[in-house]
Amino acid sequence: MTIRIGISGWRYAGWRGVFYPEDLRQRDELDYASRHVDTIEINGSHYSLQTVDSYRSWHDATPPGFVFAVKGPRYLTHWLRFRDGNKKDDKNGDNRAYVALANFFASGVLALGRKLGPFLWQFPPNFRFDPTAFEHFLAMLPQNLAAARTLARSHDGRVRDPWFAAEGSRRLRHAVEIRHDSFCDPAFTKLLRKYRAALVVSDAVAEWPYAEDVTSDFVYLRLHGSETLYGGAYSDRALDRWAARIEAWSHGREPEDAQRIETRATRPQRTTKTRDVYCYFDNDMKVKAPFDAKRLMARIEEATGGGLRTEEPGEHSPKEHSPDGDRPREDSPKPQSASPSRASRRSVRGAAPNVR
Repeated sequence: MTIRIGISGWRYAGWRGVFYPEDLRQRDELDYASRHVDTIEINGSHYSLQTVDSYRSWHDATPPGFVFAVKGPRYLTHWLRFRDGNKKDDKNGDNRAYVALANFFASGVLALGRKLGPFLWQFPPNFRFDPTAFEHFLAMLPQNLAAARTLARSHDGRVRDPWFAAEGSRRLRHAVEIRHDSFCDPAFTKLLRKYRAALVVSDAVAEWPYAEDVTSDFVYLRLHGSETLYGGAYSDRALDRWAARIEAWSHGREPEDAQRIETRATRPQRTTKTRDVYCYFDNDMKVKAPFDAKRLMARIEEATGGGLRTEEPGEHSPKEHSPDGDRPREDSPKPQSASPSRASRRSVRGAAPNVR
């Protein structure tokens, strides 16, 4: 069992002089941040293909035992949406999604080695659930290093310096963040479970669906802010609540008031004694994320007797069942509203309006 608390990205101008010391060199920001949290989401990979040199430098800048989540390319999730051919020799002659995914895995991401954690696949608010199309997406994702190497061999010339010579065949983990209420369908969680992908528990002021269905042997949380999207510190009461939920998930339990897409009748029986948990604070505006992460880490360390990890990264069993770093948040696409009301989201969480 491993609990990792961290932040989404690390390079934000507004953090200098608040979280980062004024005299800290920009190239040392990752080293500094990685000494304060357990894990960081790489956001730059969402906007463009990164290079093997970048991934190697990020690996080397962080301490032993550190783990990155890697955000999948928006070219796949927002533009192509995995609608195109899923084979190199697609009969229709359209294999853009397959090649784009191959490019991603050939770009050097595997050079993170044992510091490579889950891949995050975030879909836009106007992307609706279609069972056939979504299973097509899940089936394309490599489930282990060997499959990733095979896929990467189909890269094209957009990858200038391909690297995918990672050794071994350990399992790769995938987490899916959805933002349209059409995904509140048991068929969706059934597909996630079939492919061992985690449903992201996504807490945000934006009117996105909120669900806590456990669909894999790990849980992935993104906390987007308490007052505005990407803004607002979490209160002590809210962090106490998140700490209790993380403790339950990590020990193979679920919160008594968990909000699920699946009904009790359709949920499978629990089959795991412990789970890994990854939690990322994305309320980077006004520099709340790193401080909220440290506050939550302190609560969990107290509850667990001072230790968040019982295994090293990369040791999750394959048998069971995220060139200049991160882009600033203002580069990300502006979310659109989904249909559930703000009031209904508060009642779904089971929390008072001012507690998130």
